[in-house]
Amino acid sequence: MTVFIIDDDTAVLDSLTLMIEQAELKVQAFQSAHAFLECYRSGMKGCVILDIKMPEIDGMQLQQMLIDLKVPLPIIFLTGHGNIPMSVKAMKKGASDFLIKPIKRDKLMACIEFAFEECKNWHFRQASQQHAQKLLATLTEREKEVMRLALIGQANKQIAVELGISHRTVEIHKARVLQKTGVDNLLELARIVADTAA
Repeated sequence: MTVFIIDDDTAVLDSLTLMIEQAELKVQAFQSAHAFLECYRSGMKGCVILDIKMPEIDGMQLQQMLIDLKVPLPIIFLTGHGNIPMSVKAMKKGASDFLIKPIKRDKLMACIEFAFEECKNWHFRQASQQHAQKLLATLTEREKEVMRLALIGQANKQIAVELGISHRTVEIHKARVLQKTGVDNLLELARIVADTAA
């Protein structure tokens, strides 16, 4: 987990870097959005502390770029030029927090901790989704049909009639679906299917 600070004011960058390093957290500082974008690699974890007023690409523009690029780093805006409409817009677009300079150390650390949790949760959801997709990919087309009908509440007899197969065959398919997905019941199976749609 790394704190990425983006601010065109060198004094602010230095003081924030020192503050975060004293908390024994990893930190990388950038004087522009361009510099950060050049350094960013997929899979980086942590959060971004971002100024609003910067030359070329400002903080709000960078937020939109990161959304478009599907970068899963929570953003903490830290600005001396904030106003309520701006903060509302930033938060609606998913910012983790919107703070005004100067910021007290305790407040900033609490916001970083919260943003790190957001990042961890995102990665956990992604891993769950990928795992669920892998499990469901092992099912045959017929098993998927049986699963879909079972999950909307149809009984084995109804499924058998709809698919033109025997009641016993439905039971076998359902058992195989549960076995392949590693679950014990339809409720757990429904959670796996929901994970793939998350």
